[in-house]
Amino acid sequence: MTTILNQIYEEDFLGFSYGFRPGRGQHDALDALSYALLKKKVNYILDADVRSFFDNLDKGWMIRFIEHRVADPRILRLIQKWLKAGVMEEGKWSEPKTGTPQGSVISPLLANVYLHYAFDLWVNVWRNKWAQGEVVAVRYADDVILGFQHRTDADRFLENLRERLAMFGLELHPDKTRRIEFGRFAEENRRRRGEGKPETFDFLGFTHISRKNSLGRFMVRRTTIRKRMRAKLRQIKPELRKRMHDPVPQTGQWLRSVVQGYFNYYAVPGNNASLSLFRHRVLVCWWHSIRRRSQKHRINWTRMLTLAKRWLPQPAVLQSFPRCSLCRHSSEIRTGCANERPSGSVRGVPGPLVSLPRSRTDLIPNAEDRTNHSRLV
Repeated sequence: MTTILNQIYEEDFLGFSYGFRPGRGQHDALDALSYALLKKKVNYILDADVRSFFDNLDKGWMIRFIEHRVADPRILRLIQKWLKAGVMEEGKWSEPKTGTPQGSVISPLLANVYLHYAFDLWVNVWRNKWAQGEVVAVRYADDVILGFQHRTDADRFLENLRERLAMFGLELHPDKTRRIEFGRFAEENRRRRGEGKPETFDFLGFTHISRKNSLGRFMVRRTTIRKRMRAKLRQIKPELRKRMHDPVPQTGQWLRSVVQGYFNYYAVPGNNASLSLFRHRVLVCWWHSIRRRSQKHRINWTRMLTLAKRWLPQPAVLQSFPRCSLCRHSSEIRTGCANERPSGSVRGVPGPLVSLPRSRTDLIPNAEDRTNHSRLV
């Protein structure tokens, strides 16, 4: 069923949606965001966080959204049964009225469908009709980053977004949702006002920092979020304790796979210092584990450096620069080419012919209108 629904909704999903879609991944979303920050007129960032999205998802709206696109009653019954299924937590059975069970293969797809109607289509309309400047959007599941040319657009959008999400039983986290000044002019403007460096924001495991390169040009530096690194090290330490008396080559092979897997995701351009720090701390943890094996024969640091050279991968950039990476994908997200733009990623790109709802009932079309997908905004 998931395969069937994927085939249906891949025809509808917009270009700035990247989460849990075939042929797309987290690095595609990160590259699209970096390219937009470098090439588009982005001066303000809205870091929007939906509070407990999977727990507050309205099942009634979910069924309406599915019915709007899927007519097969067998698929609808299966989805309804799945949404009504309870969950077992600490030996207690419960059937929540809102939310969707997490962990199923269909849960991410249903989340995308929900946000497609509740958020994506509305954003496309908002920036084409109401925005005074450029607006860019990147969404990975319920993680959303929006860029604005004007501060007034960012503030007005945030207010409208709260109203929009409230219609579907969702709300923004008051502490995690914020608007910051970010872009090629942010550092100069803040210095003129006597303020510090531009604020940073986190997205998909990376902290995005506004910087200038050696030529004085604006660039976006991406570094691993510190708490992500600490969490990974906390997972490695107890595992090393369990393997304390294993042969060194056996532990070295395991650490090689762990470090290489970490590098495969975080080895983006400009993040070498963070990768080196992670490798060094893993080596220190391994050293402490080996030294606990014996009180008489303590291994020295010189020997550990030899082991590290043999077993631990060296930091190296494994992900391409955003321009090169995006050119490998379909034209819908191919923003690296001169005359191409991602579908629905910047203001001015033609989107679906939709109209803003006048009331809550306008969000769901009548039966005769169900063939017109763009009406459900």
